[in-house]
Amino acid sequence: MNVRTVADLGPDERSALFDRDAGVEAVRDDVADIVSAVREEGDVALRRFASEFDGVEVGNVDITDAAERAYEEIDDDLRAAIQDAAENIRAFHERQRPEDWREDFDGRELGRRFSPLDSAGVYAPGGTAAYPSSALMGVIPAKVAGVEHVAVATPPADEVNPVTLAAIHVAGADAVYQVGGAQAIAALAYGTETVTGTDIVVGPGNRWVTAAKAEVRGDVAIDFLAGPSEIMVVADGGADPELVAADLVAQAEHDENASVVAVTDDEGLADAVAEAVDEQASGREREAVVRGALDNDASGVFLARSMSEAVLFAEEYAAEHLSIQADDDEALLDRIPSAGSVFLGPYSPVAAGDYAAGTNHVLPTGGGARVTGGLSVDTFVRSTTVQRLSAESLDDLSETITTLAEAEGLEAHAESVRKRFE
Repeated sequence: MNVRTVADLGPDERSALFDRDAGVEAVRDDVADIVSAVREEGDVALRRFASEFDGVEVGNVDITDAAERAYEEIDDDLRAAIQDAAENIRAFHERQRPEDWREDFDGRELGRRFSPLDSAGVYAPGGTAAYPSSALMGVIPAKVAGVEHVAVATPPADEVNPVTLAAIHVAGADAVYQVGGAQAIAALAYGTETVTGTDIVVGPGNRWVTAAKAEVRGDVAIDFLAGPSEIMVVADGGADPELVAADLVAQAEHDENASVVAVTDDEGLADAVAEAVDEQASGREREAVVRGALDNDASGVFLARSMSEAVLFAEEYAAEHLSIQADDDEALLDRIPSAGSVFLGPYSPVAAGDYAAGTNHVLPTGGGARVTGGLSVDTFVRSTTVQRLSAESLDDLSETITTLAEAEGLEAHAESVRKRFE
């Protein structure tokens, strides 16, 4: 990787860094056709697309029983690791449960109550790598929220990855379907003869999955439209270049379209990180993917004139994953509110959050962290406000209500208050 200077970035370079998108426009029309076919043909379309896109002839779409068997059959160490990760994720999300409340506001009893959605669909990606961790991250917060029916769709294969299936079982999913891509999102949104439609569809995926979520949004809820993985490392001169590089290479491993960025005000560190990245990328099983991510226009090592400039750079970037490796990491954190998930200090690699620290790794990308957070219990609950007014409290408000109602030309609104005092 070459070191570039933040102050010298041109318009095209800045656009590549800050105008990242999920790449859905290129496939939107094809995805619309897939979604329409699933709505019209149901399971027939799912089996046809499995053959066409995945090269798999699907018999049973529902493989819920296979998930339970996989849990019993996988290696003991894998089973223990899945259980350990699940416990940590569940504990963190239990802390997120909202509580109902009622309070008195000068005679007006006002409050808020929360209830879970009835059903949720979770997409667990497959393809070039299996992601059992995504099954845990999607299912567990839904079950903690109290969702009664949680279904998981994961791409079909001659043998669906048993570790993914085991993770789905440990997470507590109620149904598992072997269906992938845009057709999976359509099935979870609208249902088929086998797949039960759900109220919300969540989970990461490629641009076909993301485009399908955009297509069904409005008919069902979704979490957000996420693109390839991202990391921003903000480091000072005291950071270990080998650790900064390790985090960059780790995220580059996801996808050749991933964005991996480090920014520092220390020229020596910048040069050392760039050199360490090239060294650590060599010899990896997925080296071609890593190199693709390192070479794309949205990746790089950047030298800032000061840590203040580095902070402004990071805030504008609004990374999915923000790693701060600096002596004053807490102070820097306070100045960078836009990030999906933050990793403080040299012993907090992003991989910890990806798997087992407990936080959720389904996070906004493409600058989405400026306006939304990652997947959480909140994603799966709805809130209702409640009010009970006494005669006295309504009387106190009556003039305010009727004056405003009449100003809006809503006579019946005003009358609905007056009638209570005739």
